[in-house]
Amino acid sequence: MTLADKTLTCKDCGAQFVFTIGEQEFYARHGLQNEPRRCPECRSAKRNVRDGGSYSRGPRETTPAVCATCGKDFELPFVPRLGRPVYCPECFQKAKV
Repeated sequence: MTLADKTLTCKDCGAQFVFTIGEQEFYARHGLQNEPRRCPECRSAKRNVRDGGSYSRGPRETTPAVCATCGKDFELPFVPRLGRPVYCPECFQKAKV
């Protein structure tokens, strides 16, 4: 099988881009059977959106809590289960050691 550079058209922006021999070898080595349908710029933009760009969750919601050991008020990054004690970071570290 002889590989050669291929000129493809991006499905998003319509620009032409080159699918190089090196990229084709990478695809073959990793078992990827379909040619890329997006140019490198559109692939990068889509990856950024998927990895936290426009679809970012925003600020993490926290839950106010009171430490079961020292009584200190603090914020938890989750909702605790009812009936289970919660510990501030300092008391939690002490309990781990």
